[in-house]
Amino acid sequence: MSIRPPETAARPGSAERADAPPAIITDLYDALTTRGMSLVDVTWEQHRLHESRRWSVVEMLADVDVDSLTQRDRILVWNAGRAELTTKPGADRLERQAEAECRHWRAKAPAVAAVMEACGTWSRYWNEEEAHHETVFNRLAAVTGMEPISNETFIEFRQVFPDDNMLRTLVLLAISEITAAVNYGQCQHVIEDPGLRRIFKQVAADEIQHRNYFVAFAKALVDSGEYHPKDAFSVAHLFLREDGELQGSGREQRGTHVNWWDHLDTTGSDFRPEAMEKKEQLICGALKKITGITTHSADEVEDQWMELLDN
Repeated sequence: MSIRPPETAARPGSAERADAPPAIITDLYDALTTRGMSLVDVTWEQHRLHESRRWSVVEMLADVDVDSLTQRDRILVWNAGRAELTTKPGADRLERQAEAECRHWRAKAPAVAAVMEACGTWSRYWNEEEAHHETVFNRLAAVTGMEPISNETFIEFRQVFPDDNMLRTLVLLAISEITAAVNYGQCQHVIEDPGLRRIFKQVAADEIQHRNYFVAFAKALVDSGEYHPKDAFSVAHLFLREDGELQGSGREQRGTHVNWWDHLDTTGSDFRPEAMEKKEQLICGALKKITGITTHSADEVEDQWMELLDN
């Protein structure tokens, strides 16, 4: 049986053309307020992109020659699996926080409430895609005989970040995805097995898509005028400062929750997927898209943050 919509006039700004390639709606606030897109339209575009990017963990694992993996390969896989355990609580938290923010803004600023709802709705796709990452790496670590992850560690790594201002939350998540994508990209360069290299490449591509979504949601909040760009810069400075989050396991760890980059263990390998300069430039690029403000370095981010605080 075919599904036919009722006879209605075409709505301006409704879902994109059926033959248009699926893509993130980068100007979400404008789409909801000027172009007339509904949340149903936005959800359709989210789902089209998700379906177009869906991949199989089982098929990916079947293409890995387990016996050919080096000790460094195994260490990278083991760390990646542990790291990905920390992403589910992020997605769960985002959905919960987006729901609360949607209710908060519903009467005061309906368009902002719609942005929050779009973000919370998309979190289900983020959660599913991150589940692929966690499962593919932890299964591979298990079949290659790496140290098992205990139930205690599993539960510890599921701790949830404390709630925060929604713009700061989205920028933190965008930068976390930048960090992950660059790390996985660096790992590709030292892995010889084509099957394993393909897994790291796929996961890195997923993380870039997640970064792009977080940037789009954050930009929508700034575009609304209800959130100040200083909050985006405050989080970027938190990461980029001399003793900041990008230093990973090289800085003091906190006990309230687990950041995956706090717990890297590369004993037995001299490889470090740092690429700090690349991460810095990608963070500056994300800030430009979110706020429209151009910076090129950690020092410029700090200067801009201080200037915004004074305004």
